Parts: sequence; structure tokens; C-alpha cells
Amino acid sequence: MGRRTGLLCVCFALQLMGAQAQASKDREEEAGSADFLSRQQYEHLQKQLGAVRDVSHRYWHSLACQLWQEGCEEEEEGSRGILGQHDWKLPMVTELVSTWYCGFGRCCPTGDCRVVNNITGLELVLSKRLHGQHLAKKIVLKAIRGFLEKRQPEKALTLSFHGWSGTGKNFVARLMAEHLYRDGLKSDCVKNFISVLHFPHLNYMDLYKVELTKQITETVGLCEQSLFIFDEAEKLHPVLLKALEPYVGHNGNTDEVDYRQSIFLFLSNTGGNIINKVALDFWQAGQAREEITMEYLEQLLRRDLLDAPDTHNFLLQKNLIDFLVPFLPLEYHHVKLCARDAFLARDLQFTEEMLDEVARTIFAPKGNKLFSAQGCKSVSQRIN
Repeated sequence: MGRRTGLLCVCFALQLMGAQAQASKDREEEAGSADFLSRQQYEHLQKQLGAVRDVSHRYWHSLACQLWQEGCEEEEEGSRGILGQHDWKLPMVTELVSTWYCGFGRCCPTGDCRVVNNITGLELVLSKRLHGQHLAKKIVLKAIRGFLEKRQPEKALTLSFHGWSGTGKNFVARLMAEHLYRDGLKSDCVKNFISVLHFPHLNYMDLYKVELTKQITETVGLCEQSLFIFDEAEKLHPVLLKALEPYVGHNGNTDEVDYRQSIFLFLSNTGGNIINKVALDFWQAGQAREEITMEYLEQLLRRDLLDAPDTHNFLLQKNLIDFLVPFLPLEYHHVKLCARDAFLARDLQFTEEMLDEVARTIFAPKGNKLFSAQGCKSVSQRIN
């Protein structure tokens, strides 16, 4: 009953929009294209309005058939029309309406209306496409779900991803952006920093500090729930790490801006050796990698990071990292799964032999080496 009620509301809204779209179209055809639209924009708008109108009529007849058994003959015939061609479903309709409405400009004064927080979708895609990382899946989902359930977090959420290159750190960061924000990495609420690209020169660290803090303040001013990604975080200068302390600390209020609903991701290759050693020890002992627990690995990883002879563990020393997220090294069959995903993403047919061929070109272990040195990093580039 709840589903039908929701469908009824959407149908009335769509029907009203369809009527308004037709009236708008008639008025515009009489008066010519609007002054504020170019001819191309005007024609594109008319197509969008027409699509909304057509879908609204289809859903009205579908509802009448389901509730009152009226118009079912038309419904059956129509199923071979627009629905048969495009397989329209309720989520697609709402997405179309949202895209159409937001196509005119910003949907609201801030970017928060583009926040979707689709944790169910994130959980599904991680289970299907993140291979060999049972710990990372569990920790990331637990951290994000728990953080978003709090009406007023005590501090910004900080996660530190550790592991060899190609194990999935950037992949998970991108999936987080895509499932927390409608526009993914392109969202105004998301900032992605690469240390060697955005902060390359030692002599300019003071300028980088000013620019970094400015971008954080402006982004959180636009979106309370902002996402900041720092790739190659082990190369961040201590000046920049210390500059981040007020934003990820327990105070959370700086310059009259509340940063406690923000999320900070730090992606690093540090700790990869100790993570790999634990994975190798389990393999040599005949234990499955899935038996590695976070309780066991976290102690070793934290000690390894804190004992590092540099100052890049500043935030960890200050207890400002909420979750350490280890990414285990990938074995041969994990690389094959990445190759399979790459074929499926391009809608290409493949055989088991083709997957082996791609995996061999990437894995290429020397001697009895068990793990891939580059993980799944270049899989997609090796598929024609």
C-alpha cells in the first residue's frame, strides 16, 4: 500500500508537470523561443519536457490499471511502446525529473542537495567489484554508516588507507564519492588532492598551506558533508599535515565553520610491507587470507607506521585517524577477477583464456612470488 501511495504521488506530480510542459510548449511556440535561451537550448528543453509528459501519461495509466483495473488494455499495448523501448521504472523517472530540474542551474544555494549517501549501493558494488579486500570492505562500510547515522558527529571522519599500489585504495575512494554524492568526484562537495601534483615544491609550502585551508573552508561552507581525498598522503609535507589538524580535530569549529560532518581520506603506500608480510605468513601457514582479523593486523600496522623515521605520521600520533584501513596484496586469481570486471564494463565478450592472458601480463611474478607487484592497476589499459 505504501508503494502504491508513493507511486500515486509521483504520478500526480508527473501529470502536473506534463500538463505544465504542454502549456509551456504551446506558449513558447506562439511567442518564439524565449529570450534567455538559444535556439539549441530551447529545442533541447522541449525534448526534455516532452519526455516528462510522455512518462507521466504512461505512469498514470499504469496506476489506473493496478488500482482500479481500468485502462489495462492500453497499458498492455503501451508496454510495447515507450516502456518496451526504454524499460522505464520509478527510480529512472525520479532521476529524469531531478536531472531535468537541475539542468537549469544549481538546485539549491549549497551543494548538499546533491548528497545521496547511498550506502546500500556502496555495499553492493564493494561486494561485487572489490576483490581480495575483506578487511577494507568491512571497515569502510562500518565507518561511513556509523558516521552518517550520527546527527552531530564529535569530529570529522578520518580514514587512512594503506597498502601496495593497485590494491584498490583509489578505487574505493572513487566509489565512496560516487555513492555519497550524485556527481561523484565532479561534485562541488568533493576535493581530490594528489601530493606530488598539487604540492610539488618545498619552497612554496606556506603558499600551499594557505590555498589548502582556503579550499577546505570554502568547500565546507558550500557542503557541510564534504569529502577530501589526499592521494600519496605519505608525501604530504609536515606543514600541510599540521595545517589539517584543526579540521579533523575534536573542536571541529574554525572560522565559524563546522567541519565535523566532513570526511577526510588519506591514501598511502606506507605500511604495505607489514601488511604483505602478514598475508604471506598466513599463506605459508596454510590459513586463508580471510582469517586475517583487523584486531591482529591493526596492532602491527599501527606500530609500523608510528615507528617510521619521518613526520608523516603526525595525525596518527595525535590520535586523529579514526580508522586504519589495510589493503591486502592481490593474488593471481584476484587479478583475473579485475580483468573480468574490465571486460564486463566495456560490454566485451571474454573467455577464461583471455582472462589468464591479461592476468599473466600484469602479474608476471618472479620465482615463487605470490603477490602482484602492481595489483590491478593497469588491467583496463591492457584490454583492447
